[in-house]
Amino acid sequence: MSSMSRRHLMFAATGIAAVAAAPRLVFAQAAAPAPAPAAATGPFTLPPLTYPTNAFEPHIDAKTMEIHHDKHHAAYVANLNNVAKTNPQLGTAKIEDVLGNLNALDDSIKFTVRNNLGGHANHTMFWEIMGPNGGKPEGEVLAAIDRDLGGMEKFQNEFNAAGGRQFGSGWVFVTVSKDGKLAIETRPNQDNPMMDGKRALMGNDVWEHAYYLNYQNRRADYLKAWWNTVNWAKIAERYAAAKAGTLGA
Repeated sequence: MSSMSRRHLMFAATGIAAVAAAPRLVFAQAAAPAPAPAAATGPFTLPPLTYPTNAFEPHIDAKTMEIHHDKHHAAYVANLNNVAKTNPQLGTAKIEDVLGNLNALDDSIKFTVRNNLGGHANHTMFWEIMGPNGGKPEGEVLAAIDRDLGGMEKFQNEFNAAGGRQFGSGWVFVTVSKDGKLAIETRPNQDNPMMDGKRALMGNDVWEHAYYLNYQNRRADYLKAWWNTVNWAKIAERYAAAKAGTLGA
């Protein structure tokens, strides 16, 4: 056998051995994936939904509900828990007391608390006042809508119009006073009526993450469809709590 042929055989044998060894190396590396980052823990928790994410289809799709609750709201909670590590008083104070007195906070955390505690409060209320088979307003709530907001049709039209006018991201709320009086207000970003010493009876999220997968830029269509998700029994409970002076976030 020529020296050239012997060299070819040696190179070929070396290559076969390397190929045989390669899978063992790859499998050994794959067996130890990098650990996922730990979720922020602390005094603030993400409230679970009391209904499945597809409960409101076709008005709000399951994917939007999943992202909205599990990603956006969860991010506010995680951010709050991070701040609470060095500001533990945030975890023991009432939400309404903190949001109602933001100027008492240190400037280094005021902006973060405003956005994230506001977002947490807004969304906690939002999930609560929604539910399948939500019925219709009755009793004192219906009487207050008739008295203060001109009846159900006018109320819905003006609520939708206010939500449509809100520039950029924000919320449209119905506020309730301790004597039961109702009013429609809008707030930018994650601001909440508690920041002015008021209480929200109900509200709708007009951030794009609340509707964009289904409705794209058609916020008006989303606002109209959202009424099919309202749980009027929960709103009646909040109304009674407001009149009793016990309505918090």
